[in-house]
Amino acid sequence: MALPKRRHSKSRTRKRRAHDAIQAPGLSTCANCGEPKQPHRICGSCGTYKGRTVFAIDTEIE
Repeated sequence: MALPKRRHSKSRTRKRRAHDAIQAPGLSTCANCGEPKQPHRICGSCGTYKGRTVFAIDTEIE
């Protein structure tokens, strides 16, 4: 296993880790109902994807 010859400084390590932060997922609006949803995913409120109904959502709660 390789070992580093010199220790990496804190600033160099932190510069490398600057892009590792978790980012919020991108959102788009559903063309059918207008609710926010992730792109390329089925809409959770109406159940459509690319203009087709993928699954029906029951609105009644027992």
